[in-house]
Formats: sequence, C-alpha cells, structure tokens
Amino acid sequence: MTDIADAHPTDPFDPQALNAAEGLDPVDPAYGHVLRITTAMNLVPLAIGASVFDALLIRHLEGPYGLITGLAWIAAIFMIVSFPARRVQRWGYKIGEGQLRVARGWLFRTDTIVPFVRVQHIDVGQGPIERWFGLSHLIVHTSGTHNSTVTLPGLHADLAAAMRETIRRHIQTDFA
Repeated sequence: MTDIADAHPTDPFDPQALNAAEGLDPVDPAYGHVLRITTAMNLVPLAIGASVFDALLIRHLEGPYGLITGLAWIAAIFMIVSFPARRVQRWGYKIGEGQLRVARGWLFRTDTIVPFVRVQHIDVGQGPIERWFGLSHLIVHTSGTHNSTVTLPGLHADLAAAMRETIRRHIQTDFA
C-alpha cells in the first residue's frame, strides 16, 4: 500500500524543500534586506499619506480619529517585515550545460528555462541599494517577443559577473 506522504515527499508550501527537490540554488539571503528597504521606501509614503488623510478628513467628519493611521502603519510594518523574506525564499536558479533555469513564485510558480543559443545579450545591473549589500541582478535578453527578458535578482556581484561570462563564452562558441 502506498502512503500519501510517499507520493508527495515535499510540502507544497515549503519553498526551501521545493527548491531543494528541484535542485535549484537559492538567491543570496541579503536580497531580503534589499527588498525590505525598497518595500519600506514604497509603503512609508503611503502610510504617511493615510495619516495626513486621517488627520485632515476624519476630524471634519467627526469619525474615529487614528483608525486609518493605525491600520496603515500596522499593514506597512507587517508587509515590510514578512513579505521580503517570503519572496527571497521563493527564488531559485540553476546554470547548467547550455541553459539557465530561473524559478520563482509560490501560488503562481514560474519556471523559466533559457537555452544559451537563444540569448541575444546579457546585462548585469546594480541599483544603489543592491550596491550597498554587494548584490547585482542578471538580465538575460533572448530572441523572440513574449517573455524575451529574464531577470535573476539577488546574486552576489561576483557571481552575477561570473554567470554573465559563462553565458558569454557559450554564446561565442556557438557562433564561432
């Protein structure tokens, strides 16, 4: 008799088990700090706007002052603390013989395989927050129109440069 646990050995909600089962390498854990800072830079102005809205409008309506402010700040803090760590856990990649595989997502999982023969050019980008943590992102441009750009964030800068050179060397040997 086959046990259900044997049929599905990994928990579908455990991103580490899923990436390990698929043989994927995780992105750098410092990418969580990058996401946390960028999330804060996006949400704090919204929370401040909600506070101003609360202060100006709710007082005139004689409603419960502070309710919108409190909810906005609680939601912003919750998203800044929890969401970036979850997003980092759900990224994985593998560079292999003639291809790059990038997987991401949990509820809607995307697994992209880019054959090196389809690569048109490769970029290594680095924003100011990524630079602060020594990280970069690899951008692979392929032939075609739909999904012709694959981005792999959260790589250590040296690793991103090494991956770019590996793909570049493979492209040169394919066209030589």
